[in-house]
Amino acid sequence: MEALILAFFAVGYLVLAGADIGVGMLLRYLGRTPDERREVLAAIAPFFLGNEVWLVATAGVLVGLFPHAEAELFGGPDFLAVVGLVASWVVRDMALWLRGRLPGARWQGFWDHAIVAGSWGLALALGTLFSGLLLDVSWPLAIAPALLGAVLFGAHGLAFAALRLTGRLRERARTPAPGSEVGTYVLTGVTLAAVGVLAGLGLPLEPGNTWLGPVILAVIPFLVAAQAIVWWVCRGRVTGPSYL
Repeated sequence: MEALILAFFAVGYLVLAGADIGVGMLLRYLGRTPDERREVLAAIAPFFLGNEVWLVATAGVLVGLFPHAEAELFGGPDFLAVVGLVASWVVRDMALWLRGRLPGARWQGFWDHAIVAGSWGLALALGTLFSGLLLDVSWPLAIAPALLGAVLFGAHGLAFAALRLTGRLRERARTPAPGSEVGTYVLTGVTLAAVGVLAGLGLPLEPGNTWLGPVILAVIPFLVAAQAIVWWVCRGRVTGPSYL
């Protein structure tokens, strides 16, 4: 039961936040001008903060329910990847909030680059973690599989952008993969989920505080309901810039 709870939150983060990570990675490809980039960011604006709740929940479940796995992940050879993940997360979020706070091409351009760098950092850090857990390799040997993971995040982001954008921005986001935009998004999401589950099998998942399980299970319906409401309210395509 406890392992399923961890997998639920981890997979939720990879599938949901993987989309905005991928969009951030390709921000300057999708948006060629400041106005276009602001419209691209509008595609993820309603979702990215809610998506990050899943990462916080994953870390909380790991620390609370699996102290042995937490010690191995945070204290072993993958520690630098965890540090890189947190640092990239902070840089990207800071850039998302600050790019629109002041006018000026230089200001916005600087933070646009920071969004791209932070998103790539997140993708590579997660790919490095997966490499360590799946293949038992660490830096620098993990760079090749980490790049493959980044490609997967990028493809997931493109599929999400194609679902959310219109006009020329939508055309840029379309991938040559066969099938519909929804089908591509589902395929990349399922692949991310499968990689995350397989990587989790490499952790020592012996529950420590089993009494926390029922408490977390009681909270899950509220989290899912809140996420579903956001997705339903913001289900339409983007037609203009947002607050970012």
